[in-house]
Amino acid sequence: MRLLSLAIFIIINFFSAMASVHNITVIYTTDVHGNFFPYNFITRSPDKGSLARVCTFVNSVRDSIGSDKVVLLDNGDILQGQPTAYYYNFIDTVSPHIVSRIYDFMGYDAATIGNHDIETGHAVYDKYRLQTKTPILGANVIDTTTGKPYLTPYQIIERDNIRIAIIGMLTPAIPAWLPENLWNGLKFNDIAETAQKLIQDIQTTENPDIIIGLFHSGADSSTDTSGYHENASVSVAQQVKGFDAILMGHDHRVSNQMITTPDGTKIPVINPANNANKVGTLNITLEKDIHNRIIRKDITGDLINVATLAPSTAFINHFANDIDKVNEYVNRIIGCISDTITTQDSFFGASPFMNLIHKLQLDISGADISFAAPLSFNASINKGQVRVSDMFTLYKYENMLYTMNMTGKEIKNYLEMSYDLWTRQITSNNRHIINFAEQNPDSAHNSLLNPSYNFDSAYGIDYTVDVTKPKGEKIKIISLSNGSPWNPDSIYTVAMNSYRGNGGGDILTLGAGINRNEIPKRIIKSTDKDLRYYLIKQIETSHNITPDHTANWKFIPETIVKPILETDRKVLFNNKTSKQQK
Repeated sequence: MRLLSLAIFIIINFFSAMASVHNITVIYTTDVHGNFFPYNFITRSPDKGSLARVCTFVNSVRDSIGSDKVVLLDNGDILQGQPTAYYYNFIDTVSPHIVSRIYDFMGYDAATIGNHDIETGHAVYDKYRLQTKTPILGANVIDTTTGKPYLTPYQIIERDNIRIAIIGMLTPAIPAWLPENLWNGLKFNDIAETAQKLIQDIQTTENPDIIIGLFHSGADSSTDTSGYHENASVSVAQQVKGFDAILMGHDHRVSNQMITTPDGTKIPVINPANNANKVGTLNITLEKDIHNRIIRKDITGDLINVATLAPSTAFINHFANDIDKVNEYVNRIIGCISDTITTQDSFFGASPFMNLIHKLQLDISGADISFAAPLSFNASINKGQVRVSDMFTLYKYENMLYTMNMTGKEIKNYLEMSYDLWTRQITSNNRHIINFAEQNPDSAHNSLLNPSYNFDSAYGIDYTVDVTKPKGEKIKIISLSNGSPWNPDSIYTVAMNSYRGNGGGDILTLGAGINRNEIPKRIIKSTDKDLRYYLIKQIETSHNITPDHTANWKFIPETIVKPILETDRKVLFNNKTSKQQK
């Protein structure tokens, strides 16, 4: 028996000695939004974050453990945000796209496409994906002609004898936000359903050691959009067997969770949020036996702050010519404004900032009425010269401008929903007008319950918002601003951005009550370029801007709301922790 025990001991130790341990680090970025350099080309000032700093971190890890043990991924929404991306999307369309060149310079192994990448249109995203060596993933982005994925569904990456499958997918709510001409010929399938089918095929045909979901989709599955499962990452981890980790994006919310899968194991589901201030990492340790079978698997997720790292000198030098081009573009003077305007005023009544957008939309469209919201939570255009960079403050996204038909009743109901998202009903138990996330907000915790880009006001009509009334009874439209009488049964032309005009935020559908299938019939015309392009042209033509202080709407009763609005302004803006939810 002693000899047998000794033999077993020797055999166990022999095979243990033959086992191999493999270590891999996965680094990923998400929602970079054009923040390639440590400089904000909108405010024309130094900035934290940026891929230049990410490059420093990536190089340090590669130098530390070896390039053959590092995987670098991106999770989409990289083509829109800063002028750095806009310039190569729409201004210099001849040069190779800067994102393609950055992916190749940094050595990205794969990237998933994001909804704001799709928003740039076929000409842009088809160009950048074909110019880079980096596979652009989108397993649930389907070519309607062939019925097959339009993009690469997954990528197999081998590092240190570990076979890793990266499955990329995009939030499917694109049709709820974007006009079809930007994604014509495509459809977007449900993430969970696609994952369930695809993962079984990958396990059978590719025999991977690790399967990672690289999903441009957030965490909160309750935030469905117009029937689409917009944020499915956590629910996929909970419902679909086989994933070893899921890398999230889209919702701009920092998250590092361990989620229990259908077979009872826990996997990391992480999100470093936006603007390249943080990166997500996976630390993977696999132990394999002599037959190359996995006998131990450890995977942990981490979020690394790169905002304070020194930018990579090699990165900055390599793209120095691009920096100069974009600087020249954003510094171009297009007009002059006689006084400073700020989005801060937009939350508390009619404001010069919003009036400027409204008037420009009416001038461009010729519509009767304009709908618009403060797309930047806390931004200003300062008195003096107006530059191209200020237009990214004035209008944050690359939306087109729609002109649509709506009845007076629909317009009133539309505003009822918008102001219900925006404001609370004043009661004996509530002394705030702004709809804060907290029941009793203070200056340390003062985020909005809903994103301000859904706080649409109107121009071209005179109206009041009674904050003592419940939803459905707040809005009273007095007349058109030109003095013409208001008729709930009349049809009016309304200018709004294409996000809203496609049903984004559900204000057209749930608010105005327009059936989603009817929306395309309501669109009279659309600009063929993004709204910011036309705003620039309009300001170049008029040159001198005098802020319009017209108060075509206001909160009432004025004796009640005045002190409350003063308090709410202090709560919302007097502390640096003020923030807008994505």
